[in-house]
Amino acid sequence: MKRLKSYLFTACLLGELAVPGLGQTLKVEPIANPSSATSLQAHWGTAQDGSPLLSWVETLKDGSLTLRYAIRRGAQWSEPRTIATNRHFFRQPAESPSVISFVDGSLLAEWVEIPPASSEAEYMYVSASKDGIKWTSPVIAHQDRNPVQHALVSMAASGDREASLVWLEALKGEDAPSALKRTVVSSEGKVVKEESLDPDVCTCCPTSIVKTSRGLLVAYRDHAPQEIRDIATIRFENGRWLPSKILNPDKWEINACPVNGASAAAKDNRVAIAWYTEAQDSPRTQLVSSGDGGATFSKPLRVSTGNSFGHVSAALDDQSGAFVSWLEEGKGADGVRLLVRQVTGAGIAGAVTQVAQGSRSSIGYPRLLHAGSETWIAWGNSGVGKIQTARLTQ
Repeated sequence: MKRLKSYLFTACLLGELAVPGLGQTLKVEPIANPSSATSLQAHWGTAQDGSPLLSWVETLKDGSLTLRYAIRRGAQWSEPRTIATNRHFFRQPAESPSVISFVDGSLLAEWVEIPPASSEAEYMYVSASKDGIKWTSPVIAHQDRNPVQHALVSMAASGDREASLVWLEALKGEDAPSALKRTVVSSEGKVVKEESLDPDVCTCCPTSIVKTSRGLLVAYRDHAPQEIRDIATIRFENGRWLPSKILNPDKWEINACPVNGASAAAKDNRVAIAWYTEAQDSPRTQLVSSGDGGATFSKPLRVSTGNSFGHVSAALDDQSGAFVSWLEEGKGADGVRLLVRQVTGAGIAGAVTQVAQGSRSSIGYPRLLHAGSETWIAWGNSGVGKIQTARLTQ
């Protein structure tokens, strides 16, 4: 499927962030993972006991693709287990499959496929498992069966026995309005219902859904007249969806889809959202926080220090702050840097730490996770080498 890229920009590297820094650089501790030498599309989840759960797509010797996962408990990874194999997974960094767990230990996986005979169709599938070993036959998780986009999925457990998947549907192609939709799926992998949340959103930017103490919160890139594509949020509280709100009026005008969504993280009533914008010809990554489940947010804090490319990820820490990662321009042919920094609850940004350097295709869409007392990051999407994982420590 055609993915329009953001326009080229010529902004020079920007100055350092004008806020006091924490001063302490995060340490990046590479941790080997059990993915194969040809793995890609890493995604984090958490097991029932809160342990990190890593999922990925890998190529088998016969050229077929399989979706696998492993759980990190203590200092050891579990044996990798297969969720689905010989499927036509959409091999695009922003479309990484994901796995969530429920309170009873059962698991639910989602992914997007492209039929081999079609260049436009994208279909969303789900599969469930009670024991993590045997998985149900994959089923399409949307009502429409036309060969159009049903993709850019994010998923969260919205109840003890149900999950909410938010995704984009482009019934009339990429040049027409796309809709933000939600599908409710049971822990047994059965589709319960589908509903529309916003009839006109940016066509190919990833979505992000989290659960707070007050309900669900979805962050996504909206689409408004004059091609304004700013980040919006919409919340589900007390059994109903509240009106959507623009997170911050960046007023980014772009006649293309930047393939750059927001990343939300939540715990209880704490929420952090990171996103990318090129408004005012200033490519940057920004962060806001909330202490009331997303009802109100702080003013945006610029966390990138140079020419940001986005592909952001956010995770909350154990205090009242957050971790943010993003891609930024470096030097040389493989001049894309994967950077991360910690921001306190008071909005004080810590030192910038470089995690990796390479090309956009090799780094892909990095993912952060805070599980237990540990913070993890995963990256890599070239399909030539394996995905990489590291633990971030102070």
